This record gives sequence, C-alpha cells and structure tokens, in this order.
Amino acid sequence: MPGWFKKVWYGLASLLSFSSFILIVIALVVPHWLSGKILCQTGVDLVNATDPELVKFIGDIYYGLFRGCKVRQCGLGGRRSQFTIFPHLVRELNAGLHVMILLLLFLALALALVSTGFAILNMIQAPYRAVNGPGGICLWNVLAGGVVALAIASFVAAVKFHDLTERIANFQEKLFRFVVVEEQYEESFWICVASASAHATNLVVVAISQIPLPEMKTKIEEVTVTAEDILY
Repeated sequence: MPGWFKKVWYGLASLLSFSSFILIVIALVVPHWLSGKILCQTGVDLVNATDPELVKFIGDIYYGLFRGCKVRQCGLGGRRSQFTIFPHLVRELNAGLHVMILLLLFLALALALVSTGFAILNMIQAPYRAVNGPGGICLWNVLAGGVVALAIASFVAAVKFHDLTERIANFQEKLFRFVVVEEQYEESFWICVASASAHATNLVVVAISQIPLPEMKTKIEEVTVTAEDILY
C-alpha cells in the first residue's frame, strides 16, 4: 500500500486527468473555437464605400468543430444564419485535416480516461509491474497531452494556412464574397490548451510523489540498572 503522501499526489493526478477529459468534452460541444469579423467585399465594391462606411459592411462569425453562426452585413442590415460543418460544409474545407482534429480529440478522451485509471490504481495499491506504476502514469499523460497539442496545432494550421474562416464565411454564397478582417481564438480553443496543460502538470505531480519523505526515527533511551535497583 502506498503511503499517505503518495496517495494525496496520485489522487491529485487522477483529478487532473479526469478534468482534462471533461475539458475536451466541453471543447467539442461548445461552438466557440474561433470568432472573427467578415467584410462583405461585394457590397463595398458596389457602392465604392470609404473607410467610415465600411462599418456597415462588417459582420460577425463564430464557429466550432461541428457548428457555428454568422451575421452578414451587406449594407441592408444584419442577417443572422447558423450552419453545421457536417455533412455539406466539410466538403468545402480541408476535410482530411478537420476529421483528423476530431479523431485526435476523441483519442485524447480515451487516453485521459486511461491516465485517470492508472492514477487511481497507484493510489489504491502499489502495482507489481513497473509499467503500471508512476512510469505508466507519466507515459499516458505524455501521450494524452501530446495528442491534444497535435489537435490544437492542426486547428491553427487549418485557420492560418487553409483559410478556414474565409471558406466557412463564403459557404453557399452565390452573390456576395466575404473577406476575413479579424480573427481571434475563443474559449473552446483555450479550454483545449488547458486540457494539454493539465497533463503536463500531471508529470510534475507524479515527480513530486516520488520524493522520499524523511523517516521518523524514535530515540531509544538506554536504561542503566544499578545494584540498588536490583535489591529493590
């Protein structure tokens, strides 16, 4: 059985791993990975709008991995519309990259649960196999954190190098063309970053759990017996 010191740190490691699982689920469900401002370039060209008038042609957009929303501003007021990535919009995107991001996040969910199980196992008992011990916890956390980090990097690549926002903004637009003027990552993206950070923190937690505590030595007093004590 592990001592109380290790139990506390293994318990914290299991909580961090499970919190990473919860964070990834939230990031998948909430459609706020990125938001931006989109300019109706067609409307600007039609009226030859100057800088002060451009505000009338700037709309908003936000989206996640499954759905999103945009507000078109083409000079006649805002028109709000919602969209889903699957099954039609994904064909206009880099479908392979988008599906890979989803698969990586689903894999990270499984790895986070495995990491949680290993931490609980070490909290309850001392495994006789080294791979099930602290080294196993570190291994699964490295894999889970690395997969999440790879999913984050893939999403950034889709935004920066594959014009993800512009493709989504112009989906099913036949008359108007939209140009992205501003982009910023939103809470779901940063939740994924927090998930990867939780696994990195777990490595520190497991390392701390291996610090040996100083042993409490009891001082034994020597008892001297004299001849007078024996007589009494």
